[in-house]
Amino acid sequence: MSRFQRITPFFWFPDPAQTEAAVALYTSVFPHSRITATTRYLETHAPVSPQPAGALMTLAFELDGQAFVALNGGPHFKFTEALSLVVNCESQAEVDHYWTRLSEGGDERAQQCGWLKDRFGVSWQVVPTELIQLLGGSDGAKARRVTEAMLKMKKLDLDALRRAAG
Repeated sequence: MSRFQRITPFFWFPDPAQTEAAVALYTSVFPHSRITATTRYLETHAPVSPQPAGALMTLAFELDGQAFVALNGGPHFKFTEALSLVVNCESQAEVDHYWTRLSEGGDERAQQCGWLKDRFGVSWQVVPTELIQLLGGSDGAKARRVTEAMLKMKKLDLDALRRAAG
């Protein structure tokens, strides 16, 4: 078995300060998280990168055991809501923790139905795992009530969703 995860999400940040700040935030928010490797640009990268030799290139890190890589790639690309990271939460306390920490300094206009955009422009969905059960099943009226309640929320409120389910 390979020691590498088959699919690894890769974040492109515009500069080394944002790369380091994002990884520092993410590894402080999630348990069992750490930086696993750092690479730096070399003189041989000069023909393909405007980064100086010695500048941070990548930070490999884990969030709750899941591998990720952050790249100091320059200002060429921006994050969009077309891709988001889902944080599955077992309780309202977990929803509150992840929502509070990830949304600090983020774009409040991008907050709806458990979705948020952090201060680096990365989109997250902070979702109680029970939501799937509340929306599922054969009771269409219950699913409609839960959906209507959810659409009025920014951070998801599990007790309010349960009340809507009836």
